[in-house]
Amino acid sequence: MKSRYFAFGLMLMAMAASLTTSGCKSDKVNADAEAPPPAKVISGVDVSFFAVDHPERYPIVAATEYQAPSQLFVTGTVIPDIARNVPVISLASGRIVDIRARLGDTVRKGQLLLRIRSDDISGGFDAYRKAISDELLARKQLDRAKALYEHGAIALGDLEVAQDTEDDAKTTFDTATEHLHLLGSDPNDPKGIVDIFAPVSGVITDQEVTNGAAVQAYSTPNPFTISDLTSVWIVCDVYESDMANVRVGQPADIKLNAYPDKVLKGTISNIGSILDPNIRTTKVRIEVANPGEMMRPGMFATATLFGKERQTYTAVPASAIVHLHDRDWVFIPAQEKFKRIQVVSGEQLPNNMQEILSGLQPGQQVVTNAMNLQNVIDNE
Repeated sequence: MKSRYFAFGLMLMAMAASLTTSGCKSDKVNADAEAPPPAKVISGVDVSFFAVDHPERYPIVAATEYQAPSQLFVTGTVIPDIARNVPVISLASGRIVDIRARLGDTVRKGQLLLRIRSDDISGGFDAYRKAISDELLARKQLDRAKALYEHGAIALGDLEVAQDTEDDAKTTFDTATEHLHLLGSDPNDPKGIVDIFAPVSGVITDQEVTNGAAVQAYSTPNPFTISDLTSVWIVCDVYESDMANVRVGQPADIKLNAYPDKVLKGTISNIGSILDPNIRTTKVRIEVANPGEMMRPGMFATATLFGKERQTYTAVPASAIVHLHDRDWVFIPAQEKFKRIQVVSGEQLPNNMQEILSGLQPGQQVVTNAMNLQNVIDNE
């Protein structure tokens, strides 16, 4: 019986060992079968190339060479000529009681600008009346001294003293009279009101007073500043890298955003000696005549500066340029197709030609009717 149980136990142990051995055994992994498939490289498509039907319908012409003075485009602002700014000065201290002009008004020379109530008139009139009395007394004393001298009653020295007193009194009288005239008051009718007139014709570009404000004689700020705008300045920022192309006396063309169809001529009169350390630019001043005073202070302007050296540019027919997305493009033939490339356009040239600053070289061929080609491409 024991031998039977012993045999049965051996059989169970053999079966367990067999199962363990089969569980630890594994198939060999095939690495090649599990590797990803080889990549298929598809050549990219250049979207700048276009193929169209009947390419003979788009004539081709070679870009030509064009020589012109070097140009530098800068932006600036219109400001008044400082030498033509005239301050309006008050010769009397007091309180403003009436203002006849305001900021931005165009005034003429001699026009009444404001009126001031001033105690300086009272003091001036007091000195004027005293000068009249002193001069009258001195004249009577001189007449009396002359009569006495003719009868031998006084010496010549006494007559000379009387003459000197009369001369001094007359000088004091003339000074007091002129003082009232300078204050703007009539000596025969003093009113205590001082009138301030425009010293020159122009535009009021600064106002520092209001009704009821106090004014101090010969002190700043001045009540008004009048600017003569017949000639103005265009102040531009020129980068440090472009300063070698700028010189005093260099001509410049001025274009205004307000009048894009007008071109004004100016001349560089000054180049700043100090650079802005933040943006590395210097101030360049251009003097330009202002016909009809069309340029107003604060206007934005674009200046084209012309150098002495002549540079070579590319010229193509104006119809060869198409404007897309705020950029200029031309089409050139390439591998039985047309390729669109970006260019930078310059000035309009005679004979319906267009200047190309960059992107195209003289001798390269371009499509003359670029807009027609672009329309065909858009419809496909």
